[in-house]
Amino acid sequence: MPEDVSHLTADWPGTHALAVAKANRVLAAAGDLDAEYRIASITKLFTCYAALIALEEGTIELDDEAGPAGSTVRHLMAHASGLGFNEHRQLAPAGERRIYSNTGIEALATHIEIYAGMAFDHYLFEGVLEPLGLTDIDPSGSPAHGLHMSLRSLLVFANELLAPTLIAPSTLAMATTPTWPELRGVLPGFGAMDQNLWGLGFEIRGTKDPHWTAPLASPATFGHFGGAGSFLWVDPDRGLVGATVGDVEFGDWAVEAWAPANAALLERYG
Repeated sequence: MPEDVSHLTADWPGTHALAVAKANRVLAAAGDLDAEYRIASITKLFTCYAALIALEEGTIELDDEAGPAGSTVRHLMAHASGLGFNEHRQLAPAGERRIYSNTGIEALATHIEIYAGMAFDHYLFEGVLEPLGLTDIDPSGSPAHGLHMSLRSLLVFANELLAPTLIAPSTLAMATTPTWPELRGVLPGFGAMDQNLWGLGFEIRGTKDPHWTAPLASPATFGHFGGAGSFLWVDPDRGLVGATVGDVEFGDWAVEAWAPANAALLERYG
């Protein structure tokens, strides 16, 4: 049985589930792992994983022109296209700044849809969700923030990110290596970063401070957090994954609570 770590979420507002896992085994948990919640922007990881499958299949290429002027698939995946957060307007030339963008990920999904010749939600389901056994998840919402799922389902995907079966390990390694590491930008909720490291869809911890992962986490730690009060991290050096879902929107409470909770998990299980 997983160790009960409910004390880590006792002061969090609302209802949450939290877990840390290794090699497909949940080591510790709090809350109901089977309750379904909106995972908001963690959806982007599923979309970008589908894009990595499309790359391996030859359906798309990283240097395909996609999105606004001067932008490519690589720019869209790395939040470097210049598109605004929820705007179809280009706020900076492609490759100049790291501007976190829902619109950019939606443009990526549209590009895949065109070249695959099928609706993106079908591509996501057939390429990622169905092979992982996540057939109860509805993929029809926004490819940037529309998925709902349980923590148990999210951990299935997290473990795929530790030991990929749908793509080659080398492809995942490329996607979790900083793309244009020199780019500055704002990490939503945590402020401006001189090196706002991002891979192909995955945020990379590096030496960001403040940050939502644990201060002692490996700089290679990658993942994403969502505005619905959810996060998913993978520490490849420790072989650990951690995730939470809940019913309270991201806010100051999460900025204050997540890093200490993740630090406690790493100290105990890392």
